[in-house]
Amino acid sequence: MNLIDFASSPISLLPPIVALSLAIITRRVLLSLGVGIVLGAFLLTDYSVVSATQYVYNTVSGVIIEDGGLNLGNVSIIGFLLLLGMMTALLTLSGGTKAFAEWAQIRVKSKRGSKLLAAFLGVFIFVDDYFNSLAVGAISRPVTDRFYVSRAKLAYILDSTAAPMCVLMPVSSWGAYIMTLVSGILVSHGITEYSAIGAYVQLIPMNFYAVFALLMVFTVAWFQLDVGSMRNHELRAKQGIGFDKDNENDSAQAHELNEELDIKESDFGSVSDLVMPIIVLIVAMVAAMIFTGSQALAANGAPFDVFGAFENTNVGTSLIYGGSAGLLTAIYTVVKQKLALSDIAATMWIGAKSMFGAILILFFAWSIGSVIGDMKTGAYLSSTVQGNIDVHWLPVILFMLSGIMAFSTGTSWGTFGIMLPIAGDMAGATDIVMMLPMLGAVLAGSVFGDHCSPISDTTILSSTGARCNHIDHVSTQLPYALSVALVSCIGFITLGMTTSVALSFGAATVAFVLVCFILSVLSKARMTKEANA
Repeated sequence: MNLIDFASSPISLLPPIVALSLAIITRRVLLSLGVGIVLGAFLLTDYSVVSATQYVYNTVSGVIIEDGGLNLGNVSIIGFLLLLGMMTALLTLSGGTKAFAEWAQIRVKSKRGSKLLAAFLGVFIFVDDYFNSLAVGAISRPVTDRFYVSRAKLAYILDSTAAPMCVLMPVSSWGAYIMTLVSGILVSHGITEYSAIGAYVQLIPMNFYAVFALLMVFTVAWFQLDVGSMRNHELRAKQGIGFDKDNENDSAQAHELNEELDIKESDFGSVSDLVMPIIVLIVAMVAAMIFTGSQALAANGAPFDVFGAFENTNVGTSLIYGGSAGLLTAIYTVVKQKLALSDIAATMWIGAKSMFGAILILFFAWSIGSVIGDMKTGAYLSSTVQGNIDVHWLPVILFMLSGIMAFSTGTSWGTFGIMLPIAGDMAGATDIVMMLPMLGAVLAGSVFGDHCSPISDTTILSSTGARCNHIDHVSTQLPYALSVALVSCIGFITLGMTTSVALSFGAATVAFVLVCFILSVLSKARMTKEANA
């Protein structure tokens, strides 16, 4: 099938623009991405219905079938998501989250301690943002309520540790998805200096928004930096207002998501029922990465070393091994309590079903990524940038564009699928040295936009996990998110100008300290004003 070359035509922008515009208007990401895929197919095949249908079929089937066999990389990611969904549902059924909450209530002795507990749990439970928001909320809420921490503050802690932590960790559902996209970009541009996981590790310190959003959570928790409407919620909480069970998230979408994950908890669970499966998942996954990497090194006649093993690991296989080990451990925690097999099976189905939305987004994101590549959208954009915009400004520009897209669509994953291939093509056509900085900017901007978006699943689930009014959560979180975005812009400007990760991270750190100092001054000034009123 001969495809039309749009490398030098603005028509190459139509599929992503239409997909994003529809997403903003309709708030339906899957429908919008689907329209973008079909439009791209018609353009590439010169409006031939037969050829466009064949192209769509080949593109979608290519997600699963490659060169006559299974696309093991993509199939492994889908399998891992299903295993993860089943495991997290069983953790709820076992009563592990409930037992941990009761354990924490006895040992946490202060308001600051209750907030730090929620923050540390958000960092520890990083395998998936959905599970993070709901599980950490269920565990922490009784403790933070006891010390009169506002539900808005808890929702902020949940949201600011969920996606930022997931996007920084390779052994998470986010990490697995991002590595598949990055792997395709590296292959398409003939980059062999580093593997997908090697690139991912190098991208971690460049993801300024995720790193400093996490640091901001601990700073806010420790120093009580309450700015904007967050201060009002903290004052109301101090008076015991806002903790009624009826004062829950009034978002219809959040209610539906919560009902979908509604599982009856066992009364005989223990703390180990929560902790053990997660530890087994992480340990098994890391061990599998080292094992598969060492096999690849041995096949190439290279000596074993840990970093080399991670560089050459089979990520998909390792994720399946780790996910299977975690699921088996979770099954053990419910079987030992002699729970009914029908309840266990039903819970595993609920968990698997909770991942169907993410898997659909994956299919559509992978497909539109192929369409954008065939349309050569990145090549056209890079041609317009050359001579018009200095390549060194591209990281900060991509950060802001990705933020706008993720905010408008409510999905960082969809933004990853659209923007990462474009950023890769632009870097490949302008300056290959800027490849990782530009990919890092897309990752950071997507998390920023998703973090602020009122229609983001993670934002909604954070409200649900905290039992906080959704609009209250969005409005109280925004000042902190924008502050971290400003810090990130400074980091990406420095990174684009110098290509030095150390210098850019240092510049962002200085900016972060200054921002926190300003927030502290504003918070203390308001407290003084209230005391004198």
